Amino acid sequence: MAGVTWTDATMEAAGTKLHVSRAGKGRPLMVLHHETGTLDRLPFYDALAAQYDVLVPHHPGYSRSPRPDWMRSVRDIAVVYRGLLAELKVKNAALVGLGFGGWIAAEMATMAPGDLSHLVLVGAMGIKPPHGDKGGDILDLAITGYIDYARAGFHDQKAFDRVYGAEPTTDQLEMWDICREMSFRIAWKPYMYSQTLPHLLGSVRAPSLVVWGDNDKVVPRSAAGVYAKSLPNARIEIVEGCGHCVDMEQPDTLAKLTTNFIAQG
Repeated sequence: MAGVTWTDATMEAAGTKLHVSRAGKGRPLMVLHHETGTLDRLPFYDALAAQYDVLVPHHPGYSRSPRPDWMRSVRDIAVVYRGLLAELKVKNAALVGLGFGGWIAAEMATMAPGDLSHLVLVGAMGIKPPHGDKGGDILDLAITGYIDYARAGFHDQKAFDRVYGAEPTTDQLEMWDICREMSFRIAWKPYMYSQTLPHLLGSVRAPSLVVWGDNDKVVPRSAAGVYAKSLPNARIEIVEGCGHCVDMEQPDTLAKLTTNFIAQG
């Protein structure tokens, strides 16, 4: 997007090195990316940076951030990111969590309920989807090929092609492999959810927006209802004709939902 200038830096928080991209001005907003890692630049990030001071850290062990050998839980990442915000002297930030990043954002929200302006969870992992007619399990990385897993995040496969190309590069395949290995280290048993998180969400006081694609094949939509019921001040928005990766498949729609939500106070 014209007028958006990004800077990249290696920062340290809680003794952990992180690659952090930053752009924009205004209220602070941190975006937490998917378990498949993140590309350096995405239209969704640009759209948010047109209105906010946007931080996009690469999770430890994902994309451009080195792997900390000691890390063993998703909550560890949340603590590191709380440390990052403290290092940057950022208070009362909004958090936007995408998929796996939604789990991290939810954990961060429970750690400091009074230091968060807004919480946006998009197809968030972290909660075990209830079984039943509309239930199911979170898609298993271990039994799904790299490309098949990434493609499963999109309802419209042409949108996947626009983001990653019809035939993703070898570098991209290697990155997905690195990200997958880190996910196994920190989110394997139980797979991609926390047994304690639903009980801790009741402390969150920030207004919360739970966004789901209507054709999410990665995290069953039933999980959205659990998040909405567990958070004291939450509502759900369903994006039609969209899969798990709402940020990449319908970036303008998600950016509008996010900015309108934050603007409401």
